[in-house]
Amino acid sequence: MTGRAVFLDRDGVINRAIIRQGRPFPPANLGDLEIPPGVREALTRLKGAGYALIVVSNQPDVARGKTSRETVDSINRRLAETLPIDEFRVCFHDNKDLCGCRKPKPGLLIDAARERGIDLGQSFMIGDRWRDVEAGAAAGCTTIFIDYGYDERRPAAIDHTVTSLNEAAEIILHMGERKCRPLNN
Repeated sequence: MTGRAVFLDRDGVINRAIIRQGRPFPPANLGDLEIPPGVREALTRLKGAGYALIVVSNQPDVARGKTSRETVDSINRRLAETLPIDEFRVCFHDNKDLCGCRKPKPGLLIDAARERGIDLGQSFMIGDRWRDVEAGAAAGCTTIFIDYGYDERRPAAIDHTVTSLNEAAEIILHMGERKCRPLNN
């Protein structure tokens, strides 16, 4: 396997999460969708450095009957039209479904790696919630936590903590540069 990827959570990472009582929620419709400044530029830089950009997102509100799959798909389509994302992988299950694709389980990342020839040890997972970081760690990726100070559990173990996707991109590009440099003899 030679491919490298940056796995990204959707809500709170590439689009703004809707905050209610200190907790993040997905946009309810296209009208609520907002891409924060700097996201497009950060993703373009990562793509230019040779990383596949794969969104891995839990969307349990579909299983809960709070939103439709069509709404989630329309938001993903709009993001794909605007940002240089290679693929969206979505888990529509709820916790009680006990599936292997719902983060913190690493199924979405492992399946993408297998299908695309991605080396998970050379890849990154960026998320704004504990489930994202723990899924990345379980898959063997370097994890980057965007800490927005949500009123919820923090990840148990984090490789890097940042305050924006742009900061995360800087870390990845710096680390990738070091890994690709020839050794001096």
